[in-house]
Amino acid sequence: MNVIEIKNLHKTYNTSQVAVKAVNGIDLSISKGEFTAVVGPSGSGKTTFLNMVGGLDRPTSGEVFVDGVNIWELSSRKLIDFRLRNIGFVFQSYNLIPVFTAKENVEFIMQMQGWDAKKRFERTKKLMDEVGLGDRLSSRPGKLSGGQQQRVAVARALASKPKFILADEPTANLDSHSTENLLDIMERLNMEEEITFIFSTHDPRVMKKARRIVTIEDGKILSDERKEAEVAH
Repeated sequence: MNVIEIKNLHKTYNTSQVAVKAVNGIDLSISKGEFTAVVGPSGSGKTTFLNMVGGLDRPTSGEVFVDGVNIWELSSRKLIDFRLRNIGFVFQSYNLIPVFTAKENVEFIMQMQGWDAKKRFERTKKLMDEVGLGDRLSSRPGKLSGGQQQRVAVARALASKPKFILADEPTANLDSHSTENLLDIMERLNMEEEITFIFSTHDPRVMKKARRIVTIEDGKILSDERKEAEVAH
């Protein structure tokens, strides 16, 4: 079952009277539970692509279907609501709210969705335990390391049980130990909760973990490779 269906996606930026084709005719299907890395050099279009798939950046042309819904035909208000209920985001810069505690950051989306306080706390505590930060619920981002902040960001993205998570260069600011730890957490949650993950990255450590690698260059797909699953005997 395809969670995401992308058809002839284009994004052109007009700068200094020059048209730059950041994304140039991408077709792609992503199935439920995939752990996919979109890779390519800086300027290849992978972040622009991810932002259009996530409803953050409007395409010049083309279609993005999520569970059969063409998200770019929705009104602005309905698109915001759709993102809120279906898509989790993990950004390179963490994007945590500095005046909130870790607990409050993780709970934020659930609160916007109307979860009651008891269920919010139970879900937050479970996820913070899973990312190894169950004892840091009351810590504000400024008191956490980069790796810890990114783990809070992952817990926040997972909190409202989205259908899929978009992670834009999530390991770019992390050391090797934090990267391995974070990828293990995301892989485990992908398996256990069947949440679809799509990364944009040029980190070989992410590529090693990914089960599918889509390579983009000059706004086009160069290759789309799936790794063979290990066969149990």
